Amino acid sequence: MGTKVKNTEIPLSLEQFHISEDYGFILPEPLVDLPVYYKPWMDIARNVPELISSHSLRLRIHDMALLETHLLRTHRELRLAHLALSIMTMGYVWQEGERETVKVLPRSLSLPFCEVSQRLGLPPILIHADTVLANWKKRDPDGPFSLENLELLLTLPGGGSVRGFFLVTLLVELAAVPGLKSILDVINGVQYNDVAMVTKALDVVSQAIDSMKQAFKLMHEYVDPSIFYGIMRIYLSGWKDNPSMPEGLIYEGVQEKPMEFSGGSAAQSSILHCFDELLGVQHEGSNGDFLKRMRDYMPLSHKQFIENVSSRPSLRSFVLQQADERLTHTFEHCVARLVDFRNYHINIVTRYITIPASRAKQLRANKQGLAEELDAIRSAPKALEERGTGGSGIMTFLKTVRDETKDTSISQCTNGNQVSPDPSITEIQKAASELTIE
Repeated sequence: MGTKVKNTEIPLSLEQFHISEDYGFILPEPLVDLPVYYKPWMDIARNVPELISSHSLRLRIHDMALLETHLLRTHRELRLAHLALSIMTMGYVWQEGERETVKVLPRSLSLPFCEVSQRLGLPPILIHADTVLANWKKRDPDGPFSLENLELLLTLPGGGSVRGFFLVTLLVELAAVPGLKSILDVINGVQYNDVAMVTKALDVVSQAIDSMKQAFKLMHEYVDPSIFYGIMRIYLSGWKDNPSMPEGLIYEGVQEKPMEFSGGSAAQSSILHCFDELLGVQHEGSNGDFLKRMRDYMPLSHKQFIENVSSRPSLRSFVLQQADERLTHTFEHCVARLVDFRNYHINIVTRYITIPASRAKQLRANKQGLAEELDAIRSAPKALEERGTGGSGIMTFLKTVRDETKDTSISQCTNGNQVSPDPSITEIQKAASELTIE
């Protein structure tokens, strides 16, 4: 929340931004199929891993008929079409890894993909809103929203780890919902000078961030680091700031000049942007520019919600002006929870990217025979060793974002308000420094 005061007379609601009271930014009950006219798309999209494995996906897409998009009439139809077309696009581009990338996306795929993207206000590439927010169904419609009862609509190479990665991220989004709803109470409390209301709402935000971290921990149980690093990551990578595709990608029939788009990134999740704007976290320089650009990879209404939160009177200034001990403590605790979550994200990235990257370098240098299970890490794309799939220098980026969150603390995270890294972070970093070839 910034220093500007805009629209304070208009009550803010989630509904006006197409955000669900029950699911937050998640698309409620995504469609599982498109009208029969689009069967050629769905037949290919449902078999992308198998077609990549047989090196035949590009041939299938070259033979695919060019379909009109005007028969897609509802938002859910457009979201499923975007998911299907983006899964096919990533598979087409990266079918042969970083060795045989393509320069042109065929007309039968590029034209409908760009048309659907334009109607949704989204870029023509696979994004968080596809793979996570609109890519789920319940096995038992009356059952719980749990990993055991959830399934992906469409997937990519990587088997169960792909399912785990996207569905655990979905559960992190779901855990955030109470905090998302409480943002409205914080805004209203600041507007009406209601300290008790703001304090109570901030406490809910803190609990939600902690619940997000608990859901995030499931990543260790459901995602194998070698599969994530060696197989999955390349299919989430884009053609902006990627040495494997320095010139971008030509979308045939759309424009002759290559276009550049970032790959999927946690920075495309709207929820942390909301919490940053609420608490007044300032991201500067290239990191701030990257995060702002990632908002163009979100559904337009979600981006507008973030901007609306940003335009409201400053919560941090309100806390300082009130000088209420309980309110100040609750605000500090909320900032600390967000720092803690970002520390845990660094933990995850260390295990799933930093360590496998070090391992990959050693395996490529090793002249001896390699165990079969290590082939995935050894053959991982070199271009991603230091970068996230969104194109950022990932560890520097995450640590800077974490430190900028710390700086939001009124006490500058001193004394009892500082959040220490998880012990496991130190352990993982120690393990990384001691890597050897067995």
